[in-house]
Amino acid sequence: MNFFQIISEIEKVDPEVYDRLDSRRSIFKNMAGLGQKLTAAAIPLAVGAIFNKAYAQTPVGAGVNDVLNFALKLEYLESYFYNARTAVTGLSAANRSALDLIATDEANHVTFLRAVLGSAAIAAPATTGVFDFTGGGRFNPTDPTTYLALAQSLEDTGVRAYKGAAPLIMANKTVLTAALNIHSVEARHASQLRAMRRAGINSSTPSQGVAVSPYSGLTGAPKSWISGTDGGGVIPTANAIRGFSTAAIYGAGNNTNALATITYAAEDNVSQGGVTLSATTLTATAGFPATAYSEAFDEGLDVGTVAAIANNFSVSGTYFN
Repeated sequence: MNFFQIISEIEKVDPEVYDRLDSRRSIFKNMAGLGQKLTAAAIPLAVGAIFNKAYAQTPVGAGVNDVLNFALKLEYLESYFYNARTAVTGLSAANRSALDLIATDEANHVTFLRAVLGSAAIAAPATTGVFDFTGGGRFNPTDPTTYLALAQSLEDTGVRAYKGAAPLIMANKTVLTAALNIHSVEARHASQLRAMRRAGINSSTPSQGVAVSPYSGLTGAPKSWISGTDGGGVIPTANAIRGFSTAAIYGAGNNTNALATITYAAEDNVSQGGVTLSATTLTATAGFPATAYSEAFDEGLDVGTVAAIANNFSVSGTYFN
């Protein structure tokens, strides 16, 4: 067993593998003496324990079909959500056209994943009784402002879910390539939705300039990229879709209006490849704003976290388990 080759292969799709395990120096030091402390038969068990620690929230050993079926469930969630766009009123023709295109993309993702899985694909969920886009009655998805905020949160989750799944399907290069292709499209969807929200529900041209009301003057105004923990730019009102790693989120000053946790605030991470990014560690960036160190990188989500987010829109509360 060439442990170092295994680490090298994982590092290609998970640059933070050393952070998950231990520092680079410590892990190599520990592994160098492993064979002296254990019998040959016990070494695979020790290595397995190390990876269980590194990916504790990821189903270790999950088959490619399991991963793809989980992705298929997420694509059904998104596809059905966009199919419900016809119930949303007050959107401009340009915004409707953009949503039509996103809906087509999501339907194509479903078709592709079903084709790859073949007879192993899960059954298509019923169009009613499986998904609840009100989050258990906590928000109104027919309101255009809320609908676009929900769409952004779902797309953000999809982007991070595909990235988080990469280590599980890395052995199948064809599937990995296809998954990364979907990942990039989800990211473009998320960017477009941010621009739409910044310009306003009635705008004919998504704005990258000064935000319109109710975003104007707000530090949390949507941008086309994620910045720290601002959730990509949310409205700080009772309809806010701003997620933190807690059981519920609230509208500003209104703790009685709890909303589902549908995005998580891990995008503020500034540690990459074992280096904590700052003006001190990267002296050439001394003039950069502090937010730049998190904005320049995208974070993956493990399967358990993605399921917890998506289950907010599951009638049973367990569809994604």
